[in-house]
Amino acid sequence: MAFINYLIHLAILVCIYSILTISLNWAVGFTGLLNLGHVGFFGIGAYASALLVMNGFPVWLGLLFGALFALVFGCLLALPTARLKGDYLALATLGFAFIMGSVARNWTSLTRGALGIPGIPKIVKGNFEFLVIVFIIAVVVYLIFWRLSRSRFGKVCESVRDDELAAKTLGKDTFVHKIFALGISAFFAGLAGGLFAHYITFIDPSIFGLGDLILLFSMLIVGGLASVKGSAIGTLIIFLLPEPLRFIGFPSSVLGPMREIIFALILLLILIYKPRGVFGKVDLS
Repeated sequence: MAFINYLIHLAILVCIYSILTISLNWAVGFTGLLNLGHVGFFGIGAYASALLVMNGFPVWLGLLFGALFALVFGCLLALPTARLKGDYLALATLGFAFIMGSVARNWTSLTRGALGIPGIPKIVKGNFEFLVIVFIIAVVVYLIFWRLSRSRFGKVCESVRDDELAAKTLGKDTFVHKIFALGISAFFAGLAGGLFAHYITFIDPSIFGLGDLILLFSMLIVGGLASVKGSAIGTLIIFLLPEPLRFIGFPSSVLGPMREIIFALILLLILIYKPRGVFGKVDLS
C-alpha cells in the first residue's frame, strides 16, 4: 500500500511539472524567448491561490485567480523585456524570479516570510482523487498547447523565433505576439503552482529558487524544444530515472548528490547524442 501511495505521489508531481514544462516550452521553444523567470510565475500562482483559498475563496476560484495573477505579471514582465534578446532577456527574467522570491521572504505580514504558509486546503481529501483531477487538467493543457502549436498564432510565434525581422517584414506584430506568448506561458505556470500548493499544502520562498529552475530546464532540454510531447516525456524521464536510488538503501546524505549526478549525466548524454532532445524540433543554440 505504501508503494502504491508513493507511485500516486510521483504521478501527481509528473502531471504538475508536465504542465509547468509545457508552458515554459511555449515561451522558450516555440517563441524563442529565453525565460529564466518561469519559476516566478509558478510561485505567484502558488502563493495567490493559497492565500485566496485560506481567506474564504472556493478552491477552484483560487486556482483560476492564481493563474490570472501569473498571467498579469507575465504580460507586465513582457512589456519592458519583449524587445530584449538572448542573454539580456535571460538576465532580466531571472532577475524577476529573484525579486519575487525576495518579496515572498520579506512581506512577512502576507506570506509569513521564510516560515512559509502551512495548512493550505487540499482540493480533495484523497491523493488518488487528486491524481485523477490533475491528470485530466494535464491532458487538457497538453491538448491546448498541441492545438496552439498548429494554429496561426503558433506559426507566427515560430516565425518570431526563427527570424523576427522576416516576420516583421510580412506585417506581423512580433511585439504583441511575444506578450501573448509570455502571458499564456505564465498563466499555465501559475495554474501548475496553484495545483502544487494545494497538493503539498505548504509553500515557502524556496519555490522561487534556482533548484526548481534547473530541474525545469533539465526536463525541457531532455524532451526537446518546440515539442509539446517532448515536454511531457522529458518530465517523465527526469522524474523516473533517479527513483530506483530510493530502493537501493543509500542514506539521505548521499541520495541528493546522486540524483544531481544522474541529472548531469542525462543532460550530457542528451547533448552529445540527441542535441535537439528526445522529440525536439529546434537546436538548443
